[in-house]
Amino acid sequence: MTAPGRLTVELDRVTLEALTWGPVDGPLAVCLHGFPDTAHTWRHLGPALADAGWRVVAPFTRGYAPSSIPTDGSYHVGALMDDAIGVHAALGGDERAVVIGHDWGAVTVNGLAAFADSPFARVVSMSVPPTPAIAAAGGRAGLSKVALFGEQALRSSYMAFFQLPFAPEQVFRRLMPALWSCWSPTYDASDDIDAVLDSLGSREHRTAALGYYRALRRPNVPARYRAAQQVWGHSPRVPMLYLHGGDDGCFSADFAEGMNRLLPEGSDVVVVPSAGHFLQLDRPDAIEHHVTAFLSR
Repeated sequence: MTAPGRLTVELDRVTLEALTWGPVDGPLAVCLHGFPDTAHTWRHLGPALADAGWRVVAPFTRGYAPSSIPTDGSYHVGALMDDAIGVHAALGGDERAVVIGHDWGAVTVNGLAAFADSPFARVVSMSVPPTPAIAAAGGRAGLSKVALFGEQALRSSYMAFFQLPFAPEQVFRRLMPALWSCWSPTYDASDDIDAVLDSLGSREHRTAALGYYRALRRPNVPARYRAAQQVWGHSPRVPMLYLHGGDDGCFSADFAEGMNRLLPEGSDVVVVPSAGHFLQLDRPDAIEHHVTAFLSR
């Protein structure tokens, strides 16, 4: 694997530190990680895109060290979308720019795909479908829609726990290995867990990461982010490649079924066999193939 470069992006309300690969004059590909993860999750895909000529920039998203705690304290999806747009502007991205996201990064890029003011021409989303696809999903053969959503509610029960004050921060170190093991059971996540615990080593940074979940129940969105916040759950407007692990233990792959009919022309949906939630690490060769093929059209 090619060692990444380092880059600091100064935005109005947060300073983002990022890993980089590829030529500085290449078209921009912004890669956004999820939870509980870091920018190091792109260590396979980043070099592959760089070899194809892309300038890959993978920030540690707001609140994840070495990036700063945002001065406005907002972890709303609109704020995450605004950060990605800010990276594009700060780095001189043009109309060729793309954005790629996994987990919370996927939530962010799903929103950007629906946002008329987004500068990104294409979107790659992994492991969390756009909200309309979730709402429209049916059960797999032999499983009713009610059963599917009931099954997913159990998988997502950790999100209710994260709404509690103080307790999630206290058990954070014990919880991380359990989540990785449950969500991508065949993957050895030792190095990734170490990176997460390093990034979220302080209580302040752990609270920031949990703030993404807590913001879902907080309506007080700062004015700067309201336009983006209003559309993040809408249908994509630009071509999207959606990738989901067939063995995802966090979010059922059944939600990817039938998603093609909800996406714009030029989009693709791929369920990757034998891949868990962290499919870019479980099956890096397959992900590199699908992403580079989609972006080369």
